[in-house]
Amino acid sequence: MPVSPRCPAAGGRIFDPIAKDMKTIKLKLAALLAALAPFAAARAASEINVSLKLDALDFVIGERVRGVIEVKNMSPGTISVGHSDSRDYLFVEIYKSSDMEELEKTSKRPFTASFRIGPNEYERLEVHLGDHFGLDIPRRFLARPVLVHNATRYEGQYVAFDIVPGMEISDALQTFSNRPGLMRTFRLVHWARNGTEHIFLAAEDQGSAANHWETRDLGAMMKLTKPIISILPGGKVIVLHRFGPDAYVRSEFWSMPDALELMSRERVADPETAGQSRVQELYDSAGGVKPVDRPWWKFW
Repeated sequence: MPVSPRCPAAGGRIFDPIAKDMKTIKLKLAALLAALAPFAAARAASEINVSLKLDALDFVIGERVRGVIEVKNMSPGTISVGHSDSRDYLFVEIYKSSDMEELEKTSKRPFTASFRIGPNEYERLEVHLGDHFGLDIPRRFLARPVLVHNATRYEGQYVAFDIVPGMEISDALQTFSNRPGLMRTFRLVHWARNGTEHIFLAAEDQGSAANHWETRDLGAMMKLTKPIISILPGGKVIVLHRFGPDAYVRSEFWSMPDALELMSRERVADPETAGQSRVQELYDSAGGVKPVDRPWWKFW
């Protein structure tokens, strides 16, 4: 008499057609989930979008490298960064374009101001990459914003930018009677930005301190007249450059051992207003009153 395949007395493995069917279903289900995984990830990514836009394609050494991060929230939840109860994070990663070596963050400060974004809302946040990374060597870099929300990482597209030395125009040296051994070197350089030639002021300390101050973009310039930099008693530094055929820009800085601050920028028709007489006139018009102490100015 033949033995039933389901009978243990057969001395063989028990055959269960239902278990076999379940195993087949599980294998098919796993294959289906694997096939749908990229679509699920794409959908999740589309719920939250993060992007970075920089002010320029290249920056002179010492500039803060300003940009704007935009975060769009199409998810049902709220994105919260920087508050005491926040569990989300927003940061920027920077890589050397030559070998994709990632730069180490040099600051402990957050990249942006704190924010909350509800469903179907967005936020634009200012960021200065030079405040957080050592961007002091001429080369090309790649930056991308990253948002971590509910333990999921949302990455923006890479944005390429160059750090350049600039083309030197002239320089000047400042010393401080109340800080022996400290010398500050100013350099005027130019570089094309957005199709227009711009002039920049860079400053670096030597001697008893080694601060690298923020490089300032003083605006568009014409090469018809060489820009002039003057260091005056009392810590004033004046830069005069031609802006147009009949117009100049006069930029005044306040430079002390622990501070370097842009005080004013104005258009002038006569380059003589950059001289000592103009400075004395401004002082006299203020009644000879000594200005209040300026706050500490950031250096990197």
